[in-house]
Amino acid sequence: MPEELLLDVRRLRTEFSQGKKGSVVAVNDVSFQIHKGEILGLVGESGCGKSVTALSIMSLLKDTPGKITGGEVYLEGKNLLECSEEEMRKIRGENVSMIFQEAMSSLNPAMRVSAQLVEAILLHTDKTRREAEEHALKMLAQVGIPDPARVGRSYPHQLSGGMSQRVMIAMAMSCDPHLLIADEPTTALDVTIQAQILDLMRKIQREIHTGILLITHDLGVVAEMCSRVIVMYAGRIVEEAPVQMLFYEPMHPYTKGLIASVPKLGSGVTSLPSIPGSVPDLSMMPPGCKFAPRCRYAQDRCREEEPPLAELGGGRKCRCVLVQDKEATVQ
Repeated sequence: MPEELLLDVRRLRTEFSQGKKGSVVAVNDVSFQIHKGEILGLVGESGCGKSVTALSIMSLLKDTPGKITGGEVYLEGKNLLECSEEEMRKIRGENVSMIFQEAMSSLNPAMRVSAQLVEAILLHTDKTRREAEEHALKMLAQVGIPDPARVGRSYPHQLSGGMSQRVMIAMAMSCDPHLLIADEPTTALDVTIQAQILDLMRKIQREIHTGILLITHDLGVVAEMCSRVIVMYAGRIVEEAPVQMLFYEPMHPYTKGLIASVPKLGSGVTSLPSIPGSVPDLSMMPPGCKFAPRCRYAQDRCREEEPPLAELGGGRKCRCVLVQDKEATVQ
């Protein structure tokens, strides 16, 4: 029996204003679901819309030129896009937490590390101050920080990038959120600490059924952690599949290129294939399939009309005319 639905993102669209030049669409018609206790991977090159998707879910675009112009985001049945900023402040941390990509800029430089953790714990739980202080030190220890008491007395500028990242992870996990959005959570960490962080994420997923949206470019982490994977390109979902299916039988040419570029241990290969070209400029998107200019399989029709996302059965979806030719049911 499947777990209860936790997050339901429906046709999310986010645009960024360019002043007199108009606006560009950074997230275009994105829909997906996360159930309780599930880890969903979100992968793609830099600039494909992964982080903007996460910030849109958290309603954290206020101080940017970005604006959500369409769609719905339901967390446990509540549409977050209809919530006031006051309501969202309560929901963030208590119901959903986020590990940000830039840890150094996400911590308050004027507050000691432990004070920031304690503040979050007191705001979102019923713990006393003493219990919150003890829990803060426990969380710092759990993310592999040596001498948590000393680090807790430090200010963010006194920490390395990797240490700051671990503090952010401890803060995000300290209130046992129902949903954890992790944007490149192991960036700047060595492999030993990376393993500790991934183990800790798995632990809260198992123990309190936290749903996790794991945003990463590291396909090895995806293979190890996730049950399903979404692949994004130029602001759109181009493929979705159970993790084993995606790695053993990728459908979209972009996904095939991503997987082919991952080094394989003991293969003896000295050079890896790469996807030619780069992600298109959002202000100058090509007509038709957005991947067509980089795709070796592209046909004339690919350059003329953008294919819809096709439902393939077995939890698979793909945005490619080559797949749709195989009797796919268009979503």
